[in-house]
Amino acid sequence: MLLDQIDGPQDLKTLNVAQLEQLSEEIRQFLIEKLSVTGGHLAPNLGVVELTLVMHYLFNSPEDKFIFDVGHQSYVHKILTGRMDRFDTLRKFKGLCGFVKRAESEHDVWEAGHSSTSLSAAMGMALGRDLKGESNRVVAVIGDGALTGGMALEALNHIGHEKRDMIVILNDNEMSIAPNVGALHHYLGKIRTDRHYHKAKDELQYLLNKIPAIGGKLAKTAERVKDSLKYLLVSGILFEQFGLTYLGPVDGHDVEGLIDILKQADSMPGPVLVHVLTVKGKGYLPAEADSHKWHGASPYKIESGQMVASVGPPMYTKVFGDMLIELADQDERIIAITPAMPGGSGLLEFAQKYPKRMIDVGIAEQHAATMSAALAMEGLKPVYAVYSTFLQRAYDQVVHDICRQNANVVFAIDRAGFVGPDGETHHGVYDIPFLRHIPNLVLMMPKDENELRRMMKTAFDYNDGPIAVRYPRINGVGVELDANPQPITIGTWETIREGDSYAILALGPMIAVAEKAANILSADGVNVQIVNARFIKPLDETMLLSLAEEGKRLIVLEEGSVLGGLGSAVLEFYSQRSIYDVPVHIIGIPDEFIEHGSIGQQYVEAGLTAERVATEVRAMFPQRIKRVTGQV
Repeated sequence: MLLDQIDGPQDLKTLNVAQLEQLSEEIRQFLIEKLSVTGGHLAPNLGVVELTLVMHYLFNSPEDKFIFDVGHQSYVHKILTGRMDRFDTLRKFKGLCGFVKRAESEHDVWEAGHSSTSLSAAMGMALGRDLKGESNRVVAVIGDGALTGGMALEALNHIGHEKRDMIVILNDNEMSIAPNVGALHHYLGKIRTDRHYHKAKDELQYLLNKIPAIGGKLAKTAERVKDSLKYLLVSGILFEQFGLTYLGPVDGHDVEGLIDILKQADSMPGPVLVHVLTVKGKGYLPAEADSHKWHGASPYKIESGQMVASVGPPMYTKVFGDMLIELADQDERIIAITPAMPGGSGLLEFAQKYPKRMIDVGIAEQHAATMSAALAMEGLKPVYAVYSTFLQRAYDQVVHDICRQNANVVFAIDRAGFVGPDGETHHGVYDIPFLRHIPNLVLMMPKDENELRRMMKTAFDYNDGPIAVRYPRINGVGVELDANPQPITIGTWETIREGDSYAILALGPMIAVAEKAANILSADGVNVQIVNARFIKPLDETMLLSLAEEGKRLIVLEEGSVLGGLGSAVLEFYSQRSIYDVPVHIIGIPDEFIEHGSIGQQYVEAGLTAERVATEVRAMFPQRIKRVTGQV
């Protein structure tokens, strides 16, 4: 096998086209086999095999900078840069990252788990190269879905203005995670199907070259004719108006064609955009047939394409989607909005039942937020369904357009807390600090799937401003679901276990951790109260004052950033009321990024375990423990 002979990009340089084609098929088979065990982003990587291979064949990483937008399509890049032997550890704890990771290899020069950043990074690297007087290439790979992100268009505008040498490869597979939407998507569709322009452009260029010593007005007239032809026949004119030379489209699975067009791009001055057409999931029929399902795959059976299904209660995402349909059946004002995540956000069934009330804006989180505010002002009930990590991208719009104007938007914040194999770029651990301090916003998190349904009822009955419910990327706990969920009084907590001198204020999945810790401590004769602190804002002030009056020692347990989280809110509450005699200890995610692995391993890494809670209680209040247990 050729693949066994590849230890690094230098081993590609002596191969011929036929060998590169053979190698591409071996890489595909390698990916299909390895990901059937580990899971991972199968379809995106199968689509860029030839493209990545040719990039490493022609250029010289790491001297030449390869910048992958999002980075989940970098598996082929990892294989070709000496990491093939680590693929059994893909997305596992302390193993190979599912995204580009600078700490893994000198060939990984830019990290991203969110889309639309590659062009800005490429502009910065090209500018830095020129300021240092160096001559390396800068090559950015961006998908057509990522191009809908406003940041990418901002970068295109600047790239065209600066005219720095760089190559932008537009990987056009007509998909982001879900099918793309919008005018830009349709524009690219015209380019894909219109072959007349390329033939006409080539013929005109040939005729111009045949005219000897063309100059003056004749040359300008000829260029105007050429430009007019571009306008007439559409292809690439948008990018050329941005100031980039447009080449393509080219078949992204034609090795020889890719070599020719990238050589041409490399020979041209200034920024060049190469339009590459690829098939997401190429080479594995189940992934080609349903690239959305196979974008991020769990382990599967290669022969049948059947994924290994998880067992147990439904995921919170599923519970959210089902409840949204129930509510929409009763209220025609409900509109669902998602930034390119209808499947991941549990909205596919909603979209099938209410297609006119389902709005996928593409990768455009900021636009989705502001549009939601305007829909609310028109008397509708918009629910902005978004991953916690992606809501970060719309922070200004949440503050300025939604909360400042007190727009009655419902935020459905999925993937709150740790997310497992996707790791640090996707953890939803910062939304509490960046949301709870914004005026007018209500923020809550359920302890189980039935309480999620009740919170959704609460949110849609609420008419006094923005309200958010955050929930994790895990299965529910298996409780019975109320047929007719009732709303919860805003700002009320509940005691789910009585105790004496200690109280654990726990949030969401940490309720289960608190219960285990309480069982451990009960063996020492210590009875710990457990409070479901389900409203992060507003806090349950009545209960907090009662806990202070009872002289309780408090432990705040949260699957979120310690800095600025629920524990900080509790401390602020007591400080603002000059109550200084309530001991409060916070256990949450420390001030560091927690890497990929299972959610259980991430709990251990962050110290969110029952054993840690019990140990902290003993360490904080040793005299009380000694008296209860009779120790000296």
